[in-house]
Amino acid sequence: MRPRDSRGDTGGRESATVTSLRHHNRAAALRFILRERETTRADLARSCGLSVASAANIAAELIDDGLVVENGSMASRGGRPIAVLSPNVDGAYAIGVDVGERGVAVELFDLSLQMVDREFRGGQRQESPDDIQRDLREAVDALRTRNSERWGRVLGIGLGLPGVVEESATGEQTLYAQSLGWDPQPIPAGLDDRLPVFADNGAKTQARAELWYGAARGIDHALVALLGRGVGLGIITGGELYRGAYSGATEWGHTKIRYDGEVCRCGQRGCVEAYIGADALLEAWRRRGGEFEGTGWHAIGALLDASQSDPAATEVVDAGIDALGAALGSMVNLTNPERIVLGGWVGMRLMEHHRDQIIDAVRRNSLDRLAAQFELVPATFGGDTVALGSALMPVEALIDTPRSDLLITRG
Repeated sequence: MRPRDSRGDTGGRESATVTSLRHHNRAAALRFILRERETTRADLARSCGLSVASAANIAAELIDDGLVVENGSMASRGGRPIAVLSPNVDGAYAIGVDVGERGVAVELFDLSLQMVDREFRGGQRQESPDDIQRDLREAVDALRTRNSERWGRVLGIGLGLPGVVEESATGEQTLYAQSLGWDPQPIPAGLDDRLPVFADNGAKTQARAELWYGAARGIDHALVALLGRGVGLGIITGGELYRGAYSGATEWGHTKIRYDGEVCRCGQRGCVEAYIGADALLEAWRRRGGEFEGTGWHAIGALLDASQSDPAATEVVDAGIDALGAALGSMVNLTNPERIVLGGWVGMRLMEHHRDQIIDAVRRNSLDRLAAQFELVPATFGGDTVALGSALMPVEALIDTPRSDLLITRG
């Protein structure tokens, strides 16, 4: 078949352009309403660069699709009350998962991104990939059983994973978790017969949550650091997450702060994680005579409590903060952020006790001019940040889906 003569197809091109513009405007409007949680048609028009008539038409369409509702009204200046637009919380749901090396937290969110149910599977020991997949299936099954009336409106499952998540040209995703000693793992599909699965590195999903609703909201250039057993980072530049050539960028935990230094879990030496990850901090304390139970939240809390009076614990915490300052200071010099957001369960505990000391350490390791241009704040959501950011992946897929392709079951 010969190609169609483009000179005779201007109507088709114009139609495609109009359709594309409509989809772009609809996506921008839905994203704005979901992020604002409460807005008006006038604010929608102004923020999305739409005419008042276009904003009203898109709002009507989103209401008709069951994604947006009129949620009360607000007073106007002398005229009729102004209707308030909000996400229809029951219009769609998304599952976000925080996949750790010792278990999974699987959370169900409504369309306003409020968590409505949660299931945890795992234990105290490091699990294998097979264990993690079993945990995932069991947790999803438990949520499905408890939320059967909502399940037809679940958009998909987002996974926040401990490692590099790489996507092939055909859309297949693979997890490279070198620090955990795992072979490359295909992202688990089939967790539910009808739900698509999305995946990303856990630090990036934390950064996505903070960018949408938290401490990085409205910030064009930010660093969002995650400190737990592992150490990760999301870089926000121009208001977007930086991903690199194959989505593996910002493995900050495995940048080097000491040549030929401590052995890291990834097998290399001198990595950031080998100095400020939870296991590294606790092992340093143990070598100095520290006694504690477990390796998690309470153990780190015991270290921080002991550092108030025990010189050995104080030395460990001070050394960890110095290492954190060097690691973040290098990123300040590299990226010139407006804001640094520190999260993860270790990061949150450190910020509770040592925020000023951390700021001083970062600025001491940054160029003077750049050191004066950032602020340091704690993450907004604490332990639920990775799961929330993971749930945003199926929500973003909904936003990007043309209206004609929507298959959400209403009921």
